[in-house]
Amino acid sequence: MTQENTQTGADDRATLAHEGLTHKQRQGLARLTHAAGFSLAGLRVGLKEPAFRLEVIVGLPMIALSFWLGEHWTEVLLLAGSVVLVMIVELLNTAIESAIDRVGLQWHALAKRAKDLGSAAVFLALLLCLATWAMALWSRFG
Repeated sequence: MTQENTQTGADDRATLAHEGLTHKQRQGLARLTHAAGFSLAGLRVGLKEPAFRLEVIVGLPMIALSFWLGEHWTEVLLLAGSVVLVMIVELLNTAIESAIDRVGLQWHALAKRAKDLGSAAVFLALLLCLATWAMALWSRFG
C-alpha cells in the first residue's frame, strides 16, 4: 500500500467517523446545522398538534400586523414577541405532555399535575399576549 492510499483510507475513515458523531461530539458549524435539523423536525411535529397549528395560523398575521400597529421598534418587538412567546410555551407544553404520555397513559397525580402546569403556562402566555395587544390597540386608537 502506498503512502497516498494510506492517506486516502484515513480520510475515508475520518469522514465515516464524522458522520457517526453524536450531537455532543460535533463542533462549530456542523453542530449548529445538526441542531437546526432537530429544531425543524420539532416545528414539523408541532404543526401536527391542533393547538400549535391554530396559534401559528392566528399568530403569523398578528406578527405581520405588529409592524403596522407598533409605533416604535420596541412596541413591534413586544407585540410580535408576545405572540412568539405563546408559540414557544405551547411547544414546551406539548413536549411535557409527550414525555408524560411516553411514560404511561394510565392516570397518575404527578402526570396530571405536570400537564396542568404546562397548560397553565400556556394560559398565562395567552393572557400576556392579550394584554400586550389590548394596551397597544388602546394606545393607538383609544
